[in-house]
Amino acid sequence: MSLSRRLQLLLDEQRYQRVAAEAQARGVSVARVIRDAIDRSLTPSADRRAVALRHIFDAEPMPVPEDPADLRAELDELRGRRFA
Repeated sequence: MSLSRRLQLLLDEQRYQRVAAEAQARGVSVARVIRDAIDRSLTPSADRRAVALRHIFDAEPMPVPEDPADLRAELDELRGRRFA
């Protein structure tokens, strides 16, 4: 990919610090962090689904109740907290 457009972006100090900290943690430039954020946020919906599926498949294993009713109850409880 060839970078051919220049963009001037003004950020408040708090946002800049967040982006700069992420760049330092990843060992990349601030511009790279911003380009990656754009790519994640503005992807076509099919790409978003593919990314979400990749995240699900890459997730660490976690304990899941063996009884589907217990799993349903746990999910309902979590949903209740989220929407409360």
